[in-house]
Amino acid sequence: MGISSNKRIISCAITGSIHTPTMSPYLPITPDEIAQNAIDAANAGAASVHIHARNPENGMPSPDLNLFGEIIEKIRAKNKDVIICLTTGGGAGMTVEQRVAVVPEFKPELASMNSGSINWGLFAMASKIKEFKHPWESQMIGLTKNYIFDNTFESMGKMVKTMYENGTKPELEVYDTGHLYNIAYMLQTGLIKPPIFLQFVTGILGGINSTPYDIMNLHTTADRLFGKGNYQWSVIGAGRNEYPVATQALFLGGNVRVGMEDNLYLNKGVLAKNNGELVEKMVNIMKMFDFEPATSDEARELLGLR
Repeated sequence: MGISSNKRIISCAITGSIHTPTMSPYLPITPDEIAQNAIDAANAGAASVHIHARNPENGMPSPDLNLFGEIIEKIRAKNKDVIICLTTGGGAGMTVEQRVAVVPEFKPELASMNSGSINWGLFAMASKIKEFKHPWESQMIGLTKNYIFDNTFESMGKMVKTMYENGTKPELEVYDTGHLYNIAYMLQTGLIKPPIFLQFVTGILGGINSTPYDIMNLHTTADRLFGKGNYQWSVIGAGRNEYPVATQALFLGGNVRVGMEDNLYLNKGVLAKNNGELVEKMVNIMKMFDFEPATSDEARELLGLR
């Protein structure tokens, strides 16, 4: 028997590199906190967890392989089933080599692969904060006024080559419609292999917005380029758009991502205390409309993982 058509994959992005410790006292920082949040998210219904590492002293995004290794080890000690998706997006200022180093080191089932360059503007968030806990927070946010998230065809080619050599499937991050055409080109030239998994990232200043029209634009463009039913896709809505775009995706046949990388709030004005709470909310929304979260093994089948 095949997987029921009402099944949807929930991914949970645990900490990311956008939000800073000042923005929420609950943001997971240490390997223990990140791993426990990942375990709680899996227990709540997430089939996949998306992992960044942070300096445990000050919360700054970090490419330190020792930190990634500690996080993975702690997750696997309590949950051997959940899909671990490692970031190759990293943080501002990291080189391509630093970003992709997690792949040959840990050979994850999934790793994010950003499908094009964009202006990356976080600076608007600074106006809402009077005082930061750590100097790096305001410095990093301010720098994004003049920052390009650089993902050239050469660097993307290196990324996907490294992933396929290590048995890792690229989770193709799409920040704008043009990125879908980048992916189509890489498919045509054999750099990327089907079946593909698209992650629509919406609501970042510099990329596409999170309105229903934007989600339909991405979805219908992907259908035209790759053929309806020939790919899997998921959607991210930054901030307060997290659940509206996720709910829309359910009805369009898409999967969803939630988590503190994308949104810190459980409800308006109420900070989430744990990533598990964000997953639980998504599961409850799904149940209201007779959708069910896919298990990790069902997600593996849907995504064509090893």
